[in-house]
Amino acid sequence: MAECEAMRSIRHRNLVKMLTSCSSIDFKGNEFKALVSEYMPNGSLESWLHPLDNGEHLQRSARRSLSFLERLNVATDVASALDYLHHHCQTQIVHCDLKPSNVLLDDDVNGHVGDFGLAKFHGGLIINVETEHHTSSTSVGIRGSVGYAAPEYGMGSDVSTGGDIYSYGIIILEMITGRRPTNIMFTDGLNLHTFAKTALLSDRVMEIIDPALLVNLRLEDGDGNINDIQLILIIRPSYMTLCQGSSTLALCAQLKLSKNGWIWHMSSKSCNQL
Repeated sequence: MAECEAMRSIRHRNLVKMLTSCSSIDFKGNEFKALVSEYMPNGSLESWLHPLDNGEHLQRSARRSLSFLERLNVATDVASALDYLHHHCQTQIVHCDLKPSNVLLDDDVNGHVGDFGLAKFHGGLIINVETEHHTSSTSVGIRGSVGYAAPEYGMGSDVSTGGDIYSYGIIILEMITGRRPTNIMFTDGLNLHTFAKTALLSDRVMEIIDPALLVNLRLEDGDGNINDIQLILIIRPSYMTLCQGSSTLALCAQLKLSKNGWIWHMSSKSCNQL
């Protein structure tokens, strides 16, 4: 099977570990083949980003959302897995179907990339899980899932590591905005990429952020006035910052790590100065 071929000789902490495979008969008398992988208690990244869309309202309605730091860690885990597949395997592997449903989360919410059914090897060998045969072609139709597949694949371009990077970028935007690339709002040339780019260029980033990432705070200024503000956690090299947005002046809170633990520093300054 395709995934057996892809996973046979690769080992990485951020790839789903395959335990064994089996072939048997189901309750209807139909023959089936299956892979047995390591159990991931926290399900898929997709189930966390879109719990209601996955018919899990009763089961997950009380579940908290992934924090910004958790999403950042998952993004780092997926990037680490891709770096391994693209640059550190004996034979370079292109995943070809990177999307949130193929990123599984363990007990500690670490990301693991799985589902290598459309994997392509650097030597030109493609394994097609549907037809269960090998082909030396470098492209078999549109490889990947709608919304995540690189646009050039639709124009017949060869499969490449760049396609995985494009899919990764879409996942990042989905984690930040909470919107699928197949959202019904994306019509007439508008897509998730251009949606985010337009918001960035027009200084409206806070308007497209996933509401689950926003933190509501009530802060008192020096005159005793109470201000209700929305902040989003932003990562900087040496500290974490809560920042209201990209306005000229924004009330910010710096969370710095010291020998005595995490210390808050409140100030009012331009976000660009942080």
